[in-house]
This record gives sequence, C-alpha cells and structure tokens, in this order.
Amino acid sequence: MDEDMLWPKAVKERLKTGGDLEIVQSYPYRSAAPSTLWGSLSEETREELFLSGYTNYFFWTLVPAFSQVLRRKTRDGVRVRFLLGDPGGEVTRQREAVEDIALSVSTRINMTLEELARLDPVEGLEVRFSAPEDAINHVSLSVFRFDGDALVTPHLARLVGHDSPLLHLRRVGEGGMFDRFSEHAEELWSRSRSVG
Repeated sequence: MDEDMLWPKAVKERLKTGGDLEIVQSYPYRSAAPSTLWGSLSEETREELFLSGYTNYFFWTLVPAFSQVLRRKTRDGVRVRFLLGDPGGEVTRQREAVEDIALSVSTRINMTLEELARLDPVEGLEVRFSAPEDAINHVSLSVFRFDGDALVTPHLARLVGHDSPLLHLRRVGEGGMFDRFSEHAEELWSRSRSVG
C-alpha cells in the first residue's frame, strides 16, 4: 500500500512522531497554563520534586497551601529540591536592570527564601543557589520537574517568566526532550552551593 493511503496528510499532521512525543502541551505564555496544572503535578509527585526556576516564588501564589504540600511530600519520602539564583549575584542585578519592574528578581528570590524559612528544618528538602558561573544559564531556562513530568520555560529577552513560553513534557524514553532539560538542571545542581 502507498504510504499516503495509510497515513493521509490530516492524520500525519495530528499524529505525534519523533521528538514531539514527549510534548504534552505547549503554551505561548507560562501564565496561560492552568494553575491547576502546577497543583496537580505537585500533588501527584511520588519520588522527586525538583524546582529549578531562578526565583520559584510563584508556586506559593499558584498552588493552594503549597507549604503544606511540601511538608506532606517530604514526610512521604519525596526528595524536594529548590535551585535558586543568588539574590545578591551579578547576573541577578543584570536581570533586574533588563526587566526593570517593581517586583525585582532579588525580591522574588527572597520571597521564596522567606517561605522556605517558615517551614523550619524539613528533612528531605534541599535548597541551593546556582554557582556564579552558571547563573546566566540558570536565569535563561527554568526546569520544574515532577517525577516523569516537567514544565520548562525558556526565558525570552526582556520578558519575565510568566510572559515566556512553557512546555509541558512527559518522559517517554531515554535521550528525549525531558532528559535533555533534566540533565541541564542536574548539571546546574552539581555545581550549586547550599543556602545559608
């Protein structure tokens, strides 16, 4: 049989193949993703929650009772990691000048640090700053991993995170987009330093 008879153009355009198999959904803006997505992925995580956005502050505004979610997850044995930018770092200062908004990058990082400090010491919760030499790579790409799902935001020019695109990825196999972005976050983590 002819390939076009088996796979008409309309079917080919709708069928995921190759590199797009792991793309669950894409959004032109991070803020266009439903807030319930962040909450459901956080709640469904059973092994590892790795939040490697530069600021991560918005989790407390999007996910109801996010601090309680973190406590519950760590109590259930989930490894929870936060990789933040250094609020006093040079890249943070440069990004603040680029964004030029009232809710500055350092303020957003400090909001996250305040929320985490309110949790008191929690076993299974790790918080680090990315290394100065990695900060430019960290500020330009946020990877939020929930077991085999990831929400990825490549930051555009002068735009803040919520105005940048978002990809929802689900791991299908080795070497796919999920793994590529996860490896990026893990590399940043490998050179990061503890907060405090």
